[in-house]
Amino acid sequence: MGALVTLDLPDDSPILALPWIITFGPLDDDAEWEPVVCGPYERPHALALAESVVADEELMAVVEPLLPRVSAEEIRAEIAAAQIAVEAEDEAADLDDTSIYGDYEDLGEEEVIGEGTGAPAQPRQPPDPTEVRAGIARIAALLTRPSS
Repeated sequence: MGALVTLDLPDDSPILALPWIITFGPLDDDAEWEPVVCGPYERPHALALAESVVADEELMAVVEPLLPRVSAEEIRAEIAAAQIAVEAEDEAADLDDTSIYGDYEDLGEEEVIGEGTGAPAQPRQPPDPTEVRAGIARIAALLTRPSS
């Protein structure tokens, strides 16, 4: 069984309405193949497809929104915001870790630990290809609509 990673968003988040992509890649660092990016999809379709694929294979699927930015300035602003967010998270984590464990240089390799100890959840049924095509048409309409 593989792993699925996605954003945990509130039900009213405007990001949920964006197109979503899936990036499939190796679950471990030893595999030597390039990740495969699929989409765009509507979020429920992306999640269902990703769950279906990783259910039986040792893969990682990252389901994330596709941000339709139309200028280099918008892209730079998005990159800067992401970098600032990561730096703030890293600083907060460093403060938390040093207050609990004292100063440290390296804690070793990270380990991915599965959630819970019960039976694995059953993946959702993947959407019918007709549903996915209809979703792609809705996304195309969204992407070609002038921004307000």
